[in-house]
Amino acid sequence: MTEDVSLRKLLVLAGPALESAGILDELRSHFEVHIARQLDDALAAMREGRFDAVLAETSDFLPLERGATMQHASLVLDAIDGGVCIVGPGGELAWMNRRMRQHPPEVLDELRKLCGKAYEQIATAHKPEKPLGRRFSLMPPDGRYYEAICSPVRDKQGLLRQVVAIVVDATDRRRQQLKLNAIEQAGRQLVRLQDDSRHQRDAAERLKLLEERILHCSRDVLEYHNFCIMVLDERLNRLEMLVEEGMAPQAAEYQLFANAEGNGICGYVAATGKSYICPDVSRDRRYLHGLGGAKSSLTVPLRLHDKVVGVLNVESDRPGAFQEEDRQFAEIFGNYVALALHILNLLATERYSTHSQLSGSLCAELAGPIEDIIAEVDELKDDYIGHDDLRKRLNGIVDQAVHAREVLTALSRGPLVGMAGRSGAAAEPDPDFVAKRVLVADDEPIIRETVGDVLRARGCEVDVAVDGTQAKQRIAEALYDLVISDIKMPGATGYEVFAAAKARSAQTPVILMTAFGYDPNHSIVRANREGLSAVLFKPFKVRQLLGECRSALAERPA
Repeated sequence: MTEDVSLRKLLVLAGPALESAGILDELRSHFEVHIARQLDDALAAMREGRFDAVLAETSDFLPLERGATMQHASLVLDAIDGGVCIVGPGGELAWMNRRMRQHPPEVLDELRKLCGKAYEQIATAHKPEKPLGRRFSLMPPDGRYYEAICSPVRDKQGLLRQVVAIVVDATDRRRQQLKLNAIEQAGRQLVRLQDDSRHQRDAAERLKLLEERILHCSRDVLEYHNFCIMVLDERLNRLEMLVEEGMAPQAAEYQLFANAEGNGICGYVAATGKSYICPDVSRDRRYLHGLGGAKSSLTVPLRLHDKVVGVLNVESDRPGAFQEEDRQFAEIFGNYVALALHILNLLATERYSTHSQLSGSLCAELAGPIEDIIAEVDELKDDYIGHDDLRKRLNGIVDQAVHAREVLTALSRGPLVGMAGRSGAAAEPDPDFVAKRVLVADDEPIIRETVGDVLRARGCEVDVAVDGTQAKQRIAEALYDLVISDIKMPGATGYEVFAAAKARSAQTPVILMTAFGYDPNHSIVRANREGLSAVLFKPFKVRQLLGECRSALAERPA
């Protein structure tokens, strides 16, 4: 016998022919030989060791080949991640792969029952020649979730013999789907502001409702306990804090702009529109301190179509707390937030457009009759020369008509007029207002004048500011008992005026005014959290103005 150096280790399934011919002794002199006396022993040896060749008699070859094939198939089935088993007609488990054997007994017991049920359904199907299968869900008490697919095994005659079941642990996928469903449900609640709040709630109530729903979804659905939402002020390209939960105080003090460099992760995301996972804040040069003890963070853009309108920033005290799945969830939630903000803006635009249309129509209808009244009264004055009392009354009619014309002109030129009804300039001083120093800031002259006249008539000392810059300057120069400011003016926002007044004296009450259902700089939301006294939505009545001012002044310590 010539020795083949490639053959070192042989497995021999010994039979009578090999024993009688002395072949085994000859093989031992040349190779490392392992002897198996039975087919099962040979298969077991093949499972446990590696051989260069297998020698068997002809009568044993086919059984050995079949056994080896089955063994190889078993190894493959053991290697797959899902559980595979064969179940007999009585629900008995005839065979299981390794993954199936790892399942708890209660899962296996439930699986036997389901496979027995599947066996009956398949056996009684109307067209048994088709390879029909059944799909089931298993939810044992441990909270896991399994999906099982049962398929029939038929013999050559088409008779059902067994059922093969493939069981997959779908717990993570199910949790992901349930979380996605919860996010979508919470998102729908966010954007329902257009439906359930249009007539029942004013702008402040809508903003408060939006904040409550954002906090609910963030804490209860996404399980974010340390996060902030910042919106982009396009005019300044600056990020403004809208909602904050669990962050360090200095997080609200950053002046962040939508720039990729020098403005932290939030500025980078706002500028690029790309989400950002920071697994280790200590190693990231862009990270700015937001949460005490933060170890990792996730920041995604608030995107409305292709436009970035803000960012959502989430932080954790665990390193590497955020994965791709978290990024996807946060982006979906961020899109809902952006849409909700957009809807509120649409409501404001709709309200403003409707008012403009009504104002234009009203002015067109009344302009002619007012001019006729003025002309006719002027002619009457010429007929009553010498009747001074009557001429005085006619002059009063002309003055009122001219005033009405000025009001209509202001209506047609700009936003909502500040106040409805007469200014009350002839009213008597009110003890609650006498000697109170009030600042009125608004870039619309008619609003400054009307509010100022109402308050002066009640005994207030009124200063006015024509824009946000002048309002902050007035506040720096004098201590006011009350500040009334529009939320959208050149130079500074209503929140910046509010902040300046509170910095000058924390006891100074501030009332903000707005002609819109939503303020794009979020002055109301931010100021509400920091002690805003009231919000007046134009057009407001004299009674509303006086009521809010009286309440605000009453809250101020003497």
